[in-house]
Parts: sequence; C-alpha cells; structure tokens
Amino acid sequence: MIRAAAFAILMAFGPLAGASAQGAACPAKNEAACMLEAAWTAAEALPEKKQARLEPLFAPLALKLTDPKARAVWDARLGETGIDVAGADYLRQTAETAIREYGWETFLQRARDGLAPLHMGRPEIMGAAIDLAPDTKQRARLIEMMFSLAGTPDSRKISGISVNAFERADFGHVLAERMMRDCRLAEFDRALALTAAPQSLRYALWRARITGGAGALAPDIRAGDGTDDTSHVRQALEGYGAVMALGYCPK
Repeated sequence: MIRAAAFAILMAFGPLAGASAQGAACPAKNEAACMLEAAWTAAEALPEKKQARLEPLFAPLALKLTDPKARAVWDARLGETGIDVAGADYLRQTAETAIREYGWETFLQRARDGLAPLHMGRPEIMGAAIDLAPDTKQRARLIEMMFSLAGTPDSRKISGISVNAFERADFGHVLAERMMRDCRLAEFDRALALTAAPQSLRYALWRARITGGAGALAPDIRAGDGTDDTSHVRQALEGYGAVMALGYCPK
C-alpha cells in the first residue's frame, strides 16, 4: 500500500526536481532528494525483509528534505516508520569520566600506554575526547597522537589476518570521520589510508563533503554492490547523511 501510494504521488507530480535518469549524476539543485532516491533504488534490489530494515535509516534523512514534493513521496513511502533514537554516548561519557578523574595529561599518558579505560576501544574513546580538549593546541596534540599510535599502512599478515585489520584501521576510521567534519582534506586522505577499506562508498561520500560534488557518486549508489547485503545502502546513507547534516565544507 505504501509503495502504491508513493507511485501515485510520483505520477501526479511527475519526476522529482533534481531526480536523475538511471546512471546519471545528481545535479546540485535538489541534490539531496536525488541522492536519497539513488539509495532507495539500491535498496529496492534487496529482499523485502532487508528493505524493511533499512527504512528507519531513510526516515531521519527524508525529514531533512525541504522540497514539498519530495517529502510527500517519502511520507507515503515510509508511512509511520519509526526513527532510531540514539542512546547514551558511552564513548564520550567514558572520555569525560577519565579526563575528570586523571586530568588531561595523565589521560593522554594512559591513552598512549593503552591503560584502562583505554585498554579497549582506545581509538573511539580518544576520538570522543577530541572535543573535550582544553584548547586548540591540545586538540591538535591529541589528533597527532592518534595518527602516531595508528602508525603507517602495513601489508604484513599475522595468522593470516592483515595487520591493518587491528587497531590501525579503527584509528583510521575515527580520524577520517573527524577530518571530514573538520574539512581537512590532506588529513582526511592521511586517515583514509589507514582504514580497512579506503575505497568504500562511505569514505568517497565523506571526501566529497570536503571537495564538493557528491552527486557524481549517484550512479555508484544506484548500482549496488551485487550482493543482497544491506551494507552498500547503509554506507550510502551514512556517507551522504554527513553532507545533509553538515553541509559542504566552505571553499
């Protein structure tokens, strides 16, 4: 019923403003509506049960659309789909508690040595501490420490598992997200090289937030990844979701 209603609205209004033909990039005008449609196209290729699991991820992004016609389509398509509510930020709470208990300098030392509470989830806790730094100098110091602890990309394997699959890749992911938010392209690329999957769609979209023109990736989103896994669509939504939430970086 929901999809039938969405189709009826599409027929009534015609193509969405900014919607692209199959295989075309999304133009800058109404790019967001077009990119969400591209992700939906990829989702429609998945089994229905998996499509249903993705709908709560589309819902908060659809709410950000400003075009009334596009919103009407998504309202009909998603119906009463609930929005996943974020729980408590455990990582930030852990970082706040540790900094309060040990002080900034000792927190950094414990981070360097991998001592509790940074003996598990060190990259993520350090990432959460970036915004808690006492000043810009200490913020930059913490970020550089994270890069240092991550090391450099390593092609070696231990027991058949890539060295990059361990903590280095986690540092890379956390740093890539931070550098995307901070609009620092060189540092983003530096972090990207540390990740486990530098060619992934999520990172391509995050990079496009800095460089502009994320709409060029619409054909890649629509194409899917040739599997019935939801990860491709999830990466598209997580990647472009940052553009919708933060806007493009200033030129």
